[in-house]
Amino acid sequence: MLKVLVACANGTGTSLMMKNKAEKALKELGIENAEISHCDLKNCPISDYHLIFCPINFVNDFKHVEEKGMRLIGIKNILSEEEFKQKLQDSGYLEELKSK
Repeated sequence: MLKVLVACANGTGTSLMMKNKAEKALKELGIENAEISHCDLKNCPISDYHLIFCPINFVNDFKHVEEKGMRLIGIKNILSEEEFKQKLQDSGYLEELKSK
């Protein structure tokens, strides 16, 4: 199962909205087996996730996860399902994520 974390600086309500957009984008791209968690940046437990979405302004705060093999995608418009899909397609991670 693909483990995804969605983190946002604006709080758990905004990260929940981001989670919904990420979930729809993943499904539309053929990833049905995702377990998606969400959190605010202050209370974000980084553990064994395969993929992390966060606002583009906070990508540097998560750069260390890439050293652990996690994939990181920064989102500019956190409420744009289309951006989630496009960033996933452009990331080069899509086939890898489908195999989780």
